[in-house]
Order: sequence, then structure tokens, then C-alpha cells
Amino acid sequence: MGSELKDLNSKPAKTQQPDPNDDDASAKDHRPLLESTASSAAEDIQELEKKFAAFVRNDVYGSLGCGKLPLKEKLLLGIALVTLLPLRLLLVMSILVLYYLICKIFTLCSAPNLEEDQEDYAHLGGCRRAVILQSGRYLSRLLLFMVGFYWINETHKDSANTQDNSKTESTKQSEERVRSGAIVSNHLSYLDVLYHMSSSFPSFVAKKSVSKLPLVGLIGKCLGCVFVQRESKSSDFKGVAGIVTDRVRNAHQNELAPMILLFPEGTTTNGDFLLPFKTGAFLAGAPVMPVILRYSYRRFSPAWESISGVRHVVFLLCQFVNNLEVTRLPIYHPSQQEKDNPKLYANNVRKLMAAEGDLIVSDIGLAEKRIYLAALNGNNRLPSVLHQKND
Repeated sequence: MGSELKDLNSKPAKTQQPDPNDDDASAKDHRPLLESTASSAAEDIQELEKKFAAFVRNDVYGSLGCGKLPLKEKLLLGIALVTLLPLRLLLVMSILVLYYLICKIFTLCSAPNLEEDQEDYAHLGGCRRAVILQSGRYLSRLLLFMVGFYWINETHKDSANTQDNSKTESTKQSEERVRSGAIVSNHLSYLDVLYHMSSSFPSFVAKKSVSKLPLVGLIGKCLGCVFVQRESKSSDFKGVAGIVTDRVRNAHQNELAPMILLFPEGTTTNGDFLLPFKTGAFLAGAPVMPVILRYSYRRFSPAWESISGVRHVVFLLCQFVNNLEVTRLPIYHPSQQEKDNPKLYANNVRKLMAAEGDLIVSDIGLAEKRIYLAALNGNNRLPSVLHQKND
């Protein structure tokens, strides 16, 4: 990846320069040259979007959220900036601080669980765990409501072609805790975590830096998050994989153990694609619960694939209504062959989720996403990026 980024910076696009002593040539050639360059850049962008379609924003805000907005959208955004945005920011921060205080109070005088350089409070039991769990689920749903997710459309499928409406949500969650080792979900946005917290309050894998964030760090520890260093290839990384496997196995065998939520794609997409699955969720050979998320929209897409965090939060809070559709598939019980081959297990679950969620299977991943983002941040880098991908 380092060499790729180095090439991006070391290969600026070359343009033909007119003869400074030839006034007529300068006058005649300058405009066509600009038009040709602009046309070439547009073609490069189109080709780039075809190669990296899973990360392309298709809403009215365009790539990086910097697209040219129509007048109507500008007016709606202006109104929301002075009304919805400050109100929602205040409400979101109030809910976040409230839950932080709940976590702080109910972890007082409790030593965190320390394992392989991890730190969490998932081992807490009794009323303290019950309060942290129930208040966390309620406040997560309230937070989603405050940012415009007034209704969440949930569908429970009994099999590949039929829906199961006969069981209550509480019965389903009880079964998941006893029989499922992990929840595996496609990944579109940081909002995914909020939904899963409101639904089943699982632990999840997060970057190590999250554990040090104000407010959010303690909340993550109460969830029982597994904190990882994404780029690490050391023995610590293997230790984390072992912790995840133990958590999945424990959740499958012990209904009191917190479930773990895993996004096997390893990064976010625009919601129309499903990237290759990593095998971490499937190493234990335990059953998993596949969940498919989809954010429908007319103006701004809540998917967070190629837009800055601050810009995304602002536009999200300025959207009057946000929509989330959830499809819960039946618990997937692996065959003995799948237990012996985690990659086969992961691929089969991925195929099932793609078919049930009407998602396009893509072979690109995080490395390609980084190349795409680097290209978007400078059109002069597009030709070298495309050349690398063709090679």
C-alpha cells in the first residue's frame, strides 16, 4: 500500500505546453487543450467508478459529498443547518453523555477484565449488567429516532424463500443467544452499530483508538468490544483473532455470554455490493446469525464509504427522515465440511446473504478503497491509479 501511495504522488499527469513565442498557436491551441484534458479526466473518473463501484456515492451529494447541488437541495440544506442540525446535535450529545454516566456509575469499584491487552466490562453480571444492557438498547434506539430513523423496517426470514412472522422478537433473541455464536452483517456505516446495539446489544470489533475516545471508549468497554490494531501483523494480531474465536464459541455455548457482532467485509460499501468475507467470524465453526442492512434514501445516502466523517454527520443530521431496512436470516448451522474449512463457511454465508439481500458480489476490498479515495482527492492522480489497476 505504501508503494501505491508513493506512486500516486510521484506520477503527476503531463500536459502539452504551447510555444510561448507563438502567439497564434497559443491562442488557437490553449482552449482545445483544456477541453481535451477535461474530457480525458471525465473518462478517467467514469472508468474509475466502474472499477470501484462498491464505493461510489450515488446520491445527489456525489463523490466525497462535494457534488453540485440543485437549488431545491440547497434550500432544504440551508433550512436544516439552522434548525435540525443544532437541535439534533444537542439531543445526540445529551443521550451519549447520559449513557456514559450510566456506564460510569455501574462500573464503579469494578475491575475491568484484562485479556491479551484487551480491557472490557462484559464480565459484569447481575443488576449492573442488566441496567447497562437494557438502557443501552433503549438509548441506542432513541438516538436513532432523534437523527431521523423514526421507523425501522425489520423482516425475519424463516428460510430462503419464506418469512417467519410466528415468533416474537424476544423468543428470537433468546434462540440467538443459545444457538448462534455471532451476528454477521454487511457494513455500510457507523450507524450499523447503533442499530445492532438497539436490537441485541452485542460486543464488536473496533479499532484500538476507539478505546481511548472520550465517552465512547468506556461505552465500548461495557459492550465488551475487542479492540484491534488494523495494520498489525504481529503476534498481538493473532491473539486478537484467538479472542474473537473464543468469544464466538462462548456465545454459542453460554446464553449469558454477550454475543459478538462482526462485519466480515472489513470496510464499508455503498450498500449495493457485498465484498469478500474475512474468516474471523467462522473460525470457531459455531452457527452464525446473518443480518442484511440497507439504507434507502432520496437525497443523502447514510452509507459512509467515500465521504469525510464530519461532512457525513452534518448531512445526515440535516436530512429530515432517514430509512433503514433490516433482513434477519435464519441462524446458519455449518456442515462438518464448513467447520473444517472456515473459508468455505464464509463464502457460503456470503452467497446466501447476497442472494437474500439482492446484493452484487464484488471481489475488491479495503486496499482498492484506499486507492479510490486517493484518486478522488486529486484528479491528476487518476491516470496512474488506473494504470496500476490494469497491471
